[in-house]
Amino acid sequence: MKALRFIHFFAPLTLVLSGLNACAAVSPPTGGGGVRLSSAQIDRVGKRIWQNECGGTVAGLTSWNSGEDFASLGIGHFIWYPRGGSGPFAESFPPLLAFLAARGVATPAWARGACPWPTKAAFEADRGGERQQELRALLSRTVRQQTEFIMARMEAALPKMLAEAPARKRAWVGTAFGSLMQTPEGVFCLIDYVNFKGEGTSAKERYKGQGWGLLQVLQAMGESPSSRTPWNVQFAEAAKRVLSRRVGNAPPERREKRWLDGWHNRCDSYKRSL
Repeated sequence: MKALRFIHFFAPLTLVLSGLNACAAVSPPTGGGGVRLSSAQIDRVGKRIWQNECGGTVAGLTSWNSGEDFASLGIGHFIWYPRGGSGPFAESFPPLLAFLAARGVATPAWARGACPWPTKAAFEADRGGERQQELRALLSRTVRQQTEFIMARMEAALPKMLAEAPARKRAWVGTAFGSLMQTPEGVFCLIDYVNFKGEGTSAKERYKGQGWGLLQVLQAMGESPSSRTPWNVQFAEAAKRVLSRRVGNAPPERREKRWLDGWHNRCDSYKRSL
């Protein structure tokens, strides 16, 4: 069975990205030390992410969540801001379209710019329109490519995280990342969480100066490391602590406590076998 090899955390990256803003063609990663995911496991990764983000439904591939000022599209709920819109979260849908185009997938010309719906109300009013139907059709037939896009983002995260981490914690971040890469379950933790809450390297993605991305979870794993607890279980518990801290730091008007139980349930899923 065809398999995709993940690099060891000290091996050179072979997925060529340019900040995920202009994605180039992607070659299968090579190098020693990393776990191999079978094609079936990669597909399970995609299905889990799809289930986590939008209930595994085709309808959920085009969403606009209450209280947010951007559309959430695809299995990873990739963010797409309307023209002039911006926020504390990195935009990821335009890079996904560039990734798909680089892989030879035809994408709608109208989608190669800002989100055409200025508000959630406009988006919902056009849910049955031709554009959203076209997007759902595209996104439902490119689950594997979307999964590979998320995997590429995960691989590209390590150099950025090491550059951002405090000097005294860089060795631990590298150790935790590399150890998670040794099992399919650990790899899933990294893939899903970097899509879920980002790399944790953006200064914009902070509440009260504290982030909630992959970097912060890896650092939190170092607060109470255990040689007896599997790495993916340690990751799940650290992620829950980081997300609870985020909710505690969030501006009251965002009402993030309403999402915490669901976020914790998602983290608990990291403890399951892939």
